[in-house]
Amino acid sequence: MSPSPTSELIRGQRPPGPTGRWLSGNIQPFRNDRLAFLTDCAQRFGDVVALRLGPRRIWALNHPDLVEDVLVRHNRIFTKHFALRAAKPTLGEGLLTSEGEFWRRQRRLSQPAFHRDRIAGYGDVMVAYTDRMLRSWADGQQRDAQADMMQLTLEIVAKTLFDADIVKGAADIAEAMEVLMVNFTRKVNRLVPLPGWLPVPENFRFWRAMGVVNQTLDAIISGRRREERDRGDLLSMLLLASDPEGDGSGMSDRQLRDEVVTLFMAGHETTANTLAWAWLLLAKHPEIEARLHDELDEVLDDGRPPTVADLPRLRYTDMVITETLRVLPTVWLLGREATEEVEIGGYKAPTGTTMWMSQWVIHRDPRWFDEPETFLPDRWADGLARRLPRYAYFPFGGGPRICIGNHFAQMEAVLLLATIARRFRLIVPEGFTPRPIPTMTLRPEGGLPVQLEERRPASND
Repeated sequence: MSPSPTSELIRGQRPPGPTGRWLSGNIQPFRNDRLAFLTDCAQRFGDVVALRLGPRRIWALNHPDLVEDVLVRHNRIFTKHFALRAAKPTLGEGLLTSEGEFWRRQRRLSQPAFHRDRIAGYGDVMVAYTDRMLRSWADGQQRDAQADMMQLTLEIVAKTLFDADIVKGAADIAEAMEVLMVNFTRKVNRLVPLPGWLPVPENFRFWRAMGVVNQTLDAIISGRRREERDRGDLLSMLLLASDPEGDGSGMSDRQLRDEVVTLFMAGHETTANTLAWAWLLLAKHPEIEARLHDELDEVLDDGRPPTVADLPRLRYTDMVITETLRVLPTVWLLGREATEEVEIGGYKAPTGTTMWMSQWVIHRDPRWFDEPETFLPDRWADGLARRLPRYAYFPFGGGPRICIGNHFAQMEAVLLLATIARRFRLIVPEGFTPRPIPTMTLRPEGGLPVQLEERRPASND
């Protein structure tokens, strides 16, 4: 039985936590190193830790049962927290940021687009676009693997989301996405938010970036409205969706835009960073990389590209992605805000308290994982996932608001890893380990420089 947080109500008491400054609270050590700060708090103060960032009351929850309390048992009394509200100027009322009945309706309308059978149909696109990228790669070439993965997943999400090949315009859109990501991070870091209407350089950059994204997406949506046919992409499903539990209507243009921009941003950033971390970890563990190559040579005879039909046999490849998401989780923190008083971990949380649940902290907890700091894909080989507490591993969140694209993301990461690794090794400079930067996602600081080494699959004769 797993260790459990206390269930005896501690009335009138505040959870333990680090001492903060009078005005700013704990914001400075959090800014200095978010991951180290949250890890240290868990080790020093336990499963419920009280923090304060300026005026915001935050509890860090470091036990899977408490995560389940928030995401599942009491999910109806929690809303998204202040950081995601700061993303609304970018994402609007998409699935990531909307709440209540509006969110439930949008989820019902969007869910059919992410049915497993529909998602499986995108496997050929993922592999074909990856092979197209590999035609520009050569033995001995120096590349930024993180930048390449961002470009690749951007092109894939554009094709699968709205059947568009955006190679020519990808640089402009990618640059706009980066501006929006930086803007979001700055908003979260400020004690006093910068008003969005203020005519300052930061806001000018944000407005220009939003203009690029909106112009691109609005043109696609308006054009597709006129077509009224299913082109086999996710946007077709969203355009044709109607709400069987309501009045049978579909999404407005504004709702479509918000969902599309949310999927567009989240759909390439997360997978790209997962793959970048996977290349780093494989380069640091040549014995694991060799195991991966052995599986690819066996399953993909004669070096052919993988298909969706190969996924059940690419077991070790899947474990490499699963373990990458444990050690270096792309989504490193979830947050929810209590809309009423609620008991969590034996304490009464006042209305307005923000709950932080960090995948980075919980995925590295020795109570759930042996050698938690070590990259060991084999740990998943003997049914570990079934033995763990449900929320000891939650790279895609959980509960009713679990990431709607989780199956898409896992399939894409496995197929792209297999397609690339069958052809190339990505060698990281000796001694180089990029610092993980926790923005909206966890990304390698400064990218991931690699040298390509073309490989020849071993013969199965």
